[in-house]
Amino acid sequence: MRKSDKKIDNQIRVALTEVCDIALKDFYGFQWLTHTVNYNKFPQSLKIVCVYDTNENLVSFNETTNRHQLSFLIENKLVEIGINLKNINNHISYDSEESCLNSHNGNWAARLG
Repeated sequence: MRKSDKKIDNQIRVALTEVCDIALKDFYGFQWLTHTVNYNKFPQSLKIVCVYDTNENLVSFNETTNRHQLSFLIENKLVEIGINLKNINNHISYDSEESCLNSHNGNWAARLG
């Protein structure tokens, strides 16, 4: 990873940590989030995964306007650090601890890899 990539990655990490802190308070069942990126294809390759505790809580989250609110929050935090994406929803996915446990024995590295 180039020095410039490390700088951008750190900025993304800080921005998404702020999102995570807010989401933990505002969205029932939200647990954590992470990101992956290929800096040779940045920012198109940026992917953010928001993780909920159970499938039930994830379904409940998706049935409300909360999904739009979380996407808006992520987008705003990225814009604050100079990352503008054409359609934020193409860069965000949602998952659950329950699904990872059932299909990957809780191994997130394998699930996200």
